[in-house]
Amino acid sequence: MIQLWWVWLAAAVVLLVLEVLSPAYVFLGFAIGAAAVGVLLLLGLSAGWPVLLLICAVVALIGWALLRRFMGVRKGQTKIWTRDINED
Repeated sequence: MIQLWWVWLAAAVVLLVLEVLSPAYVFLGFAIGAAAVGVLLLLGLSAGWPVLLLICAVVALIGWALLRRFMGVRKGQTKIWTRDINED
């Protein structure tokens, strides 16, 4: 049952709904990972569930890191400046 592609895509949708309810970019990375595994299974990947969980975790980590990189500093955090514009 864990290898059914629609289960992974349904989990991605549930995680996206959770992300809408708590907008902190926490569940979005996991949703990206679950959607990636669902698409890979739809395309014909045949692997055991430990490999699928590993793929989901790695893609979720990469997705989360990219989201943090491109979405910037979260509200309430301070940006640290490494150079002063008046010194140039």
